[in-house]
Amino acid sequence: MDNIEVPEYFICPISLQIMKDPVTAITGITYDRECIEHWLFEFEGENMICPVTKQALPKDSDLTPNHTLLRLIQAWCITNASMGIDRIPTPKPPLNKFHVLNLVKGLWVPKLQLKTLKKLEVLAMENERNMKYMVEAGVVKAMVTFIIACYKKKETTGLEEALSILHLLRSVEKKIVQDENCQIIDALKWVLECDWDNKVTVKNHAVLLLKTITGKADSGVLERLKVEFFERIIQVLREGISQQGIKAALQVLLDACPWGRNRIMMVETGAVFQLIELELGSPENRTTELILGVLFHLCSCADGRAQLLSHAGGIAVITKRILNVSPAADDRAMMIISLICKFSGTSWVLQEMLRVGTITKLCMVLQVDCASYLKDKAREILRTHSNVWKNSPCVDAPVLTRYSSS
Repeated sequence: MDNIEVPEYFICPISLQIMKDPVTAITGITYDRECIEHWLFEFEGENMICPVTKQALPKDSDLTPNHTLLRLIQAWCITNASMGIDRIPTPKPPLNKFHVLNLVKGLWVPKLQLKTLKKLEVLAMENERNMKYMVEAGVVKAMVTFIIACYKKKETTGLEEALSILHLLRSVEKKIVQDENCQIIDALKWVLECDWDNKVTVKNHAVLLLKTITGKADSGVLERLKVEFFERIIQVLREGISQQGIKAALQVLLDACPWGRNRIMMVETGAVFQLIELELGSPENRTTELILGVLFHLCSCADGRAQLLSHAGGIAVITKRILNVSPAADDRAMMIISLICKFSGTSWVLQEMLRVGTITKLCMVLQVDCASYLKDKAREILRTHSNVWKNSPCVDAPVLTRYSSS
């Protein structure tokens, strides 16, 4: 095909490939449907422009099928078939909102439920246009309602497909139905409790949906979370279903942390211990940032600090992360050390900090290029406990005195 000259007007201006489904925008430029729809999807909500003319395109800009050009392309392909050119098949008519609405009706007919869900899943996987029409047709609300109904009946048939559809539509519809947040949270918690053949995928979808919900939920929803909910999220961390699932579970915990009762329940479920175990596995940087973020909140209460200190690697792993991950991790780790020193700074704790190198790391913070408030925090910690640490053979007393008094 490299030796064949393709007519210039057969080429999509975006992909620079022969168009399979040419459509013309209101600016008069013809594109391959998949390419221009992806372009419009990417820039939806912004000032959309025609890629070629740079003219503004309305939000719901019509794309007119260019049947004449398609026939010319198909005829050219047939003529050059001996040169290895495949014929461009006639494209299927694009999905529309009314087709989706009719399809969703089958969701409430028991005999058609599974077949309907599989069709919707396939449509959502095809392209962004389909997902957009599905959201406009109310598929998100329908899937939420279906999952809640399954939860109430303890029926799992069709749940895997419904979760997959909701997962796919998250990129288009960021806000799951608010009126049913409490019920869908309970339903997704139940999903995480069930045994699945396709365990990783199903649980991954469930926890990612929980992340979306808790990230948008109002305070009334987050204040009503129950201890069983946190037990299930901690179990996700323990199972380590996937890196994506772990980060989503950690974000769920972080979203719930501002409420004191939630922090208490997390500590009661052993969250601190599990977070330290997870961090000891040397996860990727973003995971570490999330872990330290949750630990900071949990260490604001006495039981949380006690749980961290009861773990043999608690202080050591927090110390090790300072200056080794990112500025965000430095912030959280320093705040955790500060909370421990201020409220739980017993003789044993201060000696443990000596043993695992916390004092050395605090002195390093004062020497390197980092945020001034972190230096102030390190200096405050060193100054407060310098009388204990300066007598230790593990510390250079003149150095400690210089940094704690500067």
